Amino acid sequence: MNYRHSFHAGNFADIVKHALMLWLLAQRRAAGAITVLDTHAGAGLYDLSGDAVRSREAEAGIERLIASEDRPPLIEALAAAVTETNPGGGTRFYPGSPLLVARRLGRGDRYIGFELNPPVLALLSEVLEPFDVAEARGGDGYDQVVAEAAASPGSLVLIDPPFEQPDDYHRAADTAAAILRADPKATVAVWTPMKDMETFDGFLRRLDQGGAGRALVAEARLRPLTNPMKMNGCALVVLNPPPGAEAAAGEVCGWVTERLGEAGARAEVWTTG
Repeated sequence: MNYRHSFHAGNFADIVKHALMLWLLAQRRAAGAITVLDTHAGAGLYDLSGDAVRSREAEAGIERLIASEDRPPLIEALAAAVTETNPGGGTRFYPGSPLLVARRLGRGDRYIGFELNPPVLALLSEVLEPFDVAEARGGDGYDQVVAEAAASPGSLVLIDPPFEQPDDYHRAADTAAAILRADPKATVAVWTPMKDMETFDGFLRRLDQGGAGRALVAEARLRPLTNPMKMNGCALVVLNPPPGAEAAAGEVCGWVTERLGEAGARAEVWTTG
């Protein structure tokens, strides 16, 4: 599965990922200065009149969220961030994780977003240029993030690959486990699409085999997992989650599946081990 950020920006999976990342960031910042590491940062800001028009996923995602009048608090935080990005109204622009995080950091905090694709790195650098605490760094985030996490105890790490490569599930699991071996205090959030249970279960087994320990699994299934060629849902797998993470995940995933899902949609929040 090829999950290009620009093509899928603003869809239901972004709502799950970014609403929960904003919550995780708020919890970790409440404990003091924080370093946020983002292995696959992307461009940081997306024009939904571009690539996303072809997929029309933003229409069924962020546009419906903004139009909704019954958003719970965790969803409301993301809606406010999108509104901030579009001061003239509407939802033409959608903020990726780099911009969402950079806007919420303060003195003593730090964000490093890794991006392998040079043209996308240039866009990311431009988006982050106004923020002294944020840095765009070229290269393979899988290769670089473990050392950065070891040098910044208690960091918050997002692993969000595009799943263009056949080994992305393995590398994501191995990297998450390696981060926790290097820094047991880190919180690691791994986003994955859900197309079939065999692939997802294999990912969770790989995490366990790597010694990652117990994980909070937040699933949002928009439809039954019967067609492995479609992204039927998504999951955010959180290692070393802060207190309250299960309730937060239930609020976000429950709203997304109830409001945006098809027949047979459901949310599942559970803990491995």
